[in-house]
Amino acid sequence: MASNVYTNLTPAANLDKKTLNKMVWRSLNLQGSFNYERMQANGWLYGILPGLLAIHGEGSEDLKTSMAHNLEFFNTHPFLVTFVMGIVLSLEQQKADVGTIRAVRVAAMGPLGGIGDAIFWFTLVPIAAGIGSNMAIDGSIAGPIVFLALFNIVQFAVRFFLMHWSYNLGTKAIELLTANAKEFTRAASLLGVFVVGALTSNYGGTALSADLTLENGTTIQSILDGVLPKMIPLALTLGLYFLMKTKGWTPVKCIAALLVLGLVGAFFGIF
Repeated sequence: MASNVYTNLTPAANLDKKTLNKMVWRSLNLQGSFNYERMQANGWLYGILPGLLAIHGEGSEDLKTSMAHNLEFFNTHPFLVTFVMGIVLSLEQQKADVGTIRAVRVAAMGPLGGIGDAIFWFTLVPIAAGIGSNMAIDGSIAGPIVFLALFNIVQFAVRFFLMHWSYNLGTKAIELLTANAKEFTRAASLLGVFVVGALTSNYGGTALSADLTLENGTTIQSILDGVLPKMIPLALTLGLYFLMKTKGWTPVKCIAALLVLGLVGAFFGIF
């Protein structure tokens, strides 16, 4: 059984920027060996291993101990994992006992799931996709390139920044995270809601056919626009949200449903 205390308690030298950056690149493989027993543990150890080697020394008993406890259950947001890496490495460098490192690792990885989803999936993706899709709608081939460039520039900048910032800050970074995690997540989620609403209004183009007119020549679509512009795109968005929230529909299933609805509506001259 692995020890809970390292044999060499002398603090190691600070990790250089090259080693920290190497672990940032390795963090891209966090979910490369994902499993339902320990989730991201294999990818976590692979990512953090260069730092552990520099701290404990290759072939040492302390390295074996460190690798053993870093193979325990681990699961966090893949784009924010370097935040946890920096904190754990600062503790490993100070030769803290394994129980403390384990507790800090669990405490740090927990809040990042909601924060990461709010930042990336609910905010960054809609903004980047909105810009890219608008360019693509106008016929520009740069649309998907801009989307991928914006998304990856931000996520790589976050990875590198969090690695260096949390490593230098150490365990104080957890206090800053946990103290404001709830407020930060709520603020980012609200921003994401506003962005999705704006995208629905600006790019929702579903409308009733101009052939659907009343006796006086007024189209039904013009009446709907008089009540609430973009009413049909809004109804579709809320309907999909309802299906995903209450019926457990997946995004792929929703896309398929929209495709079928569009084909049927176009065939019968409704849309």
